[in-house]
Parts: sequence; structure tokens; C-alpha cells
Amino acid sequence: MCNKSSRFEDLLNTAKLNEFLHKKELEEKNKNTLLIVLAVIGAIAAIAGIAYGVYRYLTPDYLDDFDDDFDDDFEDDFIEFSDSKPVAED
Repeated sequence: MCNKSSRFEDLLNTAKLNEFLHKKELEEKNKNTLLIVLAVIGAIAAIAGIAYGVYRYLTPDYLDDFDDDFDDDFEDDFIEFSDSKPVAED
């Protein structure tokens, strides 16, 4: 009779151990899945940042050209006004 109870205890301990190992496997699988998802998001963000940087580097800045021309046009056409009235010719 002692032999049957020890077998039952061994079987119960084995079942508990298998359950514990199975939980560990699930936790590791969840951690790996989360790590993969975060790695993919990080890779997409890095590619987007690089693409934006290349775009900004290669795109000419039209505002700088416009500002220089805009200032030059007004400097050439500047008219001074004076307080004196024009002399009428008779």
C-alpha cells in the first residue's frame, strides 16, 4: 500500500512540475512576442526618421531664396517723401 501512495505522490508532483514548466513557456512566449512587436515598431520609426532626414537634406529651401529677392526689390524701388510742396510752374 505504501508503494501505491508514493506512486500517486510522484505522479502528482510530476503533474505540478509540468504545469509549472508550461506556465514558464507561456510567459517566455509572451515576452518574445512583445519584444518582436517593439522591435518592428522601432525599425519602422528608424526608417521613417531616416527618410525624413534625407528628404529635408535633398529638398531645396525656397524660402531663403524668396526672402533675399524680396528685400532687394524693395530697396531698389524706395522713394523718399519730403515735407516740401512742389513748386508750381507759371
